[in-house]
Order: sequence, then C-alpha cells, then structure tokens
Amino acid sequence: MSDDILSGLNEEQRQAVLATEGAVRVVAGAGSGKTRVISRRFAYLVRELGVLPRHILCATFTNKAAGVMRARIRRLIGDDDTGYISTFHGFCVSVLKEDSHAVGYPKNFLVVDNADIDAMLARVYEERGLTLRHRTFSDARDMIEIQKTFKQPDYYKDLIAMPLEALREKYMAARDVDEIIFLGYLWQEKKCFALDYNDLIIFTLYIFEKNEAIRQKWQERLEYVMVDEFQDIDDLQYRLLKALVSHHGNLFVVGDPDQTIYTWRGANGRFLLDFDLHFPHAKTVLMMKNYRSTPEILSAVNSLIGKNQHRIKKDLLPVRETGPLPVCHHGSNAKDEARWIADQIAKLKATGSKYAEMAVLYRAHYVTRALEEALIDAKIPYVIYSGTPFFARREIKDALSYLRMVVYKDDLSFRRVANLPKRNLGQRRMAFLEEFAEKENCTLYQSLQRNLDDEIFKRTKAKDFVGLVETFAQRTDEPASELLAAILDVGGYERLLRTEGSQERLDNLAELKAAVREYEETCGEEADAAHFLNHVALFTASDAESDAFRDRVRLMTIHAAKGLEFPVVFLMALNEGVLPSRKTKTRQAMEEERRLAFVAMTRAQNKLYLSEAEGIFNDGSVRFPSRFLLDIDNSLLDFDPAPSNALIAEARDEIAAKDARFVNSIYAQQALSVGQRVHHAAFGDGVVLAIENDAVKVQFDSINTPRALSAGKLEKIEN
Repeated sequence: MSDDILSGLNEEQRQAVLATEGAVRVVAGAGSGKTRVISRRFAYLVRELGVLPRHILCATFTNKAAGVMRARIRRLIGDDDTGYISTFHGFCVSVLKEDSHAVGYPKNFLVVDNADIDAMLARVYEERGLTLRHRTFSDARDMIEIQKTFKQPDYYKDLIAMPLEALREKYMAARDVDEIIFLGYLWQEKKCFALDYNDLIIFTLYIFEKNEAIRQKWQERLEYVMVDEFQDIDDLQYRLLKALVSHHGNLFVVGDPDQTIYTWRGANGRFLLDFDLHFPHAKTVLMMKNYRSTPEILSAVNSLIGKNQHRIKKDLLPVRETGPLPVCHHGSNAKDEARWIADQIAKLKATGSKYAEMAVLYRAHYVTRALEEALIDAKIPYVIYSGTPFFARREIKDALSYLRMVVYKDDLSFRRVANLPKRNLGQRRMAFLEEFAEKENCTLYQSLQRNLDDEIFKRTKAKDFVGLVETFAQRTDEPASELLAAILDVGGYERLLRTEGSQERLDNLAELKAAVREYEETCGEEADAAHFLNHVALFTASDAESDAFRDRVRLMTIHAAKGLEFPVVFLMALNEGVLPSRKTKTRQAMEEERRLAFVAMTRAQNKLYLSEAEGIFNDGSVRFPSRFLLDIDNSLLDFDPAPSNALIAEARDEIAAKDARFVNSIYAQQALSVGQRVHHAAFGDGVVLAIENDAVKVQFDSINTPRALSAGKLEKIEN
C-alpha cells in the first residue's frame, strides 16, 4: 500500500518520510521537495501506521501554505479529516476555543488584527488626550509587542485575573505615555474578550503551564508534530512545541538555514542549526537535490551563499539538464535598466514564453517606478503581488491630488486632500459643501470659498486650505518638481507621513519627486505641472486596464516570492543600498541580506536575469553594484554588458569602508567579555555567553533562550 506514497521519492526523501519516531531534523535546500516530503509523511503515518489524522499537528507559517498542504494531503489520504494543519496561531485558536474556560474567557473570544488594534488605540488616545506625536499607531503596536514579550511578560495575569474595573482604574491612574497606551490597550482587550496574535500563544502556554490536565490532554492527542519552515520559528513558538512534544517526543522539523530571512520579526535560525543540541538523539536528513533550477543557476547561487559564515555548509545539487548562464546587465541609469528588463521580457514573449511565467523581484517596492513606466511604454501587462502599482499607491495619489488641486481645483482632488492632514472638514461639513455645490452648480472648492465665513466653518482650518491652494495656483508655471515639493511641505502632507512613521511611504514620495525631475529633464519647456499630470494620467489609467489581462508579468518583493517558483526570474536593483539594504548595520544582518538574494535567485527554474544600474540615489549617494554580484564567480555569469573595472574597484572600496564602519561601530563603543553583565533597552539585564564576530550572545534574565545581538545595543553593568 505504501508504494504509491513512496513512489517518485529519492533516497533522502524516503529516509525523511520513513523516520516516524523521535526527533527528526530535515535540512532541505531550496527546490528539494520539502512540501512533498511533509505531505507524504503525513499520508504514510495515516495509511501505513494507522495514525488518526486528528492526532497529527502540521504547523506552517502562513494560511496559504497551510491550505496548499491540506489540499495535497487530502488527495493522498482521500479523507476530509486532515487533522491540525494550520499556522501556530491557528492551532492556538483551536486550543483556546476548546479550553479558554481555564482563563475565564468565553469560547467566542475575539481575535484582533492590526486594524482592530489601531481602532482600540484610537479610543485610548481620544480618552487620554494623546496624539500621533506621542506615538504613531505603528510605533504603539511595536511598543505593546515589546512590553508583552520582554518588559512585562506577566501582563497576561492582569488580563486573566484582574477585574475589568480594577484594570480600568490602573489604566486611568497611569501618567507615563507608554504605560497609558499599554494599560489602555489591555483594558480595551479585556472589555471585549479580545486576543491579539501574541496573546494566542501566550495564553495557550499559560494554560499548559498551569493546568496539567489540559496540557496532558493535548500532549496525548498530538502523537506526531511536524513543522514546516522551521528556520522561521521564534522563541514563543519553540516553547509551545517543547510543551507539546514532551510526552511522545515525536517532533519532525523541515527547514533551510540559508532561507532565514525573517529575523526582523523574531525568527531565530539557531533553533534549526542547534536542533541536535536541544534533542541529542535527533536524526538529521540532508535533502540537497534541487529539482527546480538548472545547473547553471545553482552554480551561481552556491557561489553566492557560500560567502556566508554562519550556516550549515552545503551545496544544492543539480538534477535537471543544462541551461543558459544567468544573465547580468549593467545599466547606465535606472531607466536604462528598466528598459532592458522590458526588452528581455518582450523577446521572451516573442519566442513563445507567457508573461505569467516571468517574475520581476526586488528588495523594496519603491524601486519599481521606472520599471512600471518601461512596461507600460512597451505595452507589457503586469500585476504587483503584495503591493500596489506605484502610481496607485495612497501617498502617490495624495501627492498628485495636491498638485492637481492647485492646477484644476477639481472635485475629485478636493475630496481627497481637503481634510488631509486633518482640517476639521469632516463628513458633516463635506455634506454641506456637496449640497451647496449641487444647488449653485459650482465646484466643491468654489462652494468652500463662498461659505468660508459661515458659522459651520468657524472652528476649522478651511481658510488655511483655501490660502494654500490660491497661493500655489499663482505658481503653476514653475517647474513641477519645485511646485510639488513646496506644496507637500507647506501643506503639511510630508510632515503627516513622518508623524505616522511610515518610511516606506516617504521613500515612495521621494521616488515620485525623482520621477518629476526626470520628466523635466526629458521634456524641457513643457515640464510644468499640467503637462506632468497629463503624462501621469496615462500610467494611472493603465492600472485599471491591466486587470483585463490574465497573462501578466508578476512584480513582487523577495519576501512575497518566498515559497514560489517561476520559469523566468528577473532580480533587479542589485545595488549597494538596495540589496543589501542601506539599513544593514552588522555582519549578521548582512548575512541575512545575502540569504535574501539567495532566496530570490532560487525562485528561477529555467532562466535568471540579474540587473543593476549606475547613477545617484535620491539622497545624493552614488549607486554601486551590489556586493552580492561581486560574490558570484564571473565565469558563472553572462554579462550584457559588464560594469567597468574602475566602477567595480570603487564598489569594492566602498564595501570595504562600510564593513570597517560596521566593525568599528560595534567594538569602539565598549570591550565586552564573556561573563560580563549587560543591559538592553528592551530585554533588560543579562549576561554575555559568547562573542561571535559582530554578534554578542546574551542570556537575559527575562527570556528563556539566549539572544545574539549587536554590541552597540548593550550597556555594561558595572559590578
């Protein structure tokens, strides 16, 4: 009966499927068939060993991955019962739906997302007179997470044990801003029996720790636990797994240390690397045969990732037939790079490839502006995954609406920006203007002008808005770039984005300003605001039209592409400051950036295109080729064309200088040694366990597992 389950598996995959007892670590390289192994192992446990599906937990990190896994397993076992195949948070919801009575919560508790949290914070801010200048909602959410995870790890005791009125009294007595926000949020949660993602795991762990009968019930029920993408696990999830498997001891984990790209959200790749230390009798299976990519692509990615020091040394082994070398393009500027990508896509389409078989990957959304323009010029349909087309992004539409407002004073722009930032022109006053405009057959802006002295607008900033529009309406013959920058500054929109703390939106705004300047350079005397708005209208109109195409090029960030594969992949903007990100400050973070490039390149099945361009960034710094291109042996790439030797030499000097600053910034501050007591702003006090290159491993008093951190974030505690 097991023949069909095991058929088509290579020797390493068979070993993984048949290793059913005890702790098993599968180190699975990209494209090595890990999803197949997990689903076949699930089927083997059910069909061959007779394990009931409801006694198996298969934990993944996204709902989409869980859905794919569930569908595969259902096809194999022919049963609608597929056990607990879910995310960690989804599994905890299952536990709490059954056992929330142990913490005094009803079964119909509310699970809240970021939008719900922001709504709760808005109530707290309004009640206690706080504004976004105290903390943006994004900052407040981060602060709450740090409080719950590190600073006040016992917070849940207030939620569980403290009466609602007592919690409110504690909240109302708070005076420190962070304490007000944190306690106010807890009170809002308690009031409606709401739990956020952190609470789900923490409440589940609390129940397991305090209620032996419930813990034993779940331990005995879950005879086999499997975890996909184990390199992405965080400390809380690891504690949950340890609690679940301590009875049967059957833990099967699959992961790839070279694809650890989520440490910024708490992932700890050491759990996979040190698995055999935590489980001394664990069996390890290496799955290195890659069924996705050609040998030429694998040679390039092996050359790249081999430069990382903190990894399990291994190479992906090719199985497929030979193909073309990865192509590397050096552009004279970002526009040239974008046109080259569009040209290659057009050539591939002309030779029979489908647009949907091609993906363009990048580090951050803001780099797509020139590419989108090139694709639109070439009439190539595209769709952006996990993002919005550049000219359809909220901040771009807002900025262009401001520009259009001073040029045309139209109703669409008025509705979008009249109360942005807030000018107390809410729904009631807008309804008044709409009614007056319809009655008098005039525009909304004219309606506002005629009613400025009406009592309804006395306590608003309507006159400021009219003054802004009228002032800049007299300046529309100025260069569009200067006009736009001035409007966003004087009108307060750019200040609003800074207050919100959205760096990505500010980056997009900077890219828009660059687009206007570029337009001016190519159009000469016609480069006023009206001409630019007409030019942009062609791009925004194409956004809606592109929905009609099913066959479209995929544009997405590398993080969004993880787990996917495409016949043709373009990895663009391979420049220092983009990939690796300009925010990279340590060697440890640089290794993660290299893993990110590795993940991007291993999405390619048949053809891989790499590109970068010369020029100047928006902050005035010079664009150099990424170190990750220089990491790859030249003989493994087909250059079309190659950057000059002089530029490469400059790039290497810049990289060396940057790396030297990394080291100096860490060790010039203080000399740390093993055994030294240190303090961290978020994690509290701890002791240094080890110093590895630029990372200091610290065991904090408030956390069960050590953390590897930059020394620059640690303060000595004098004995």
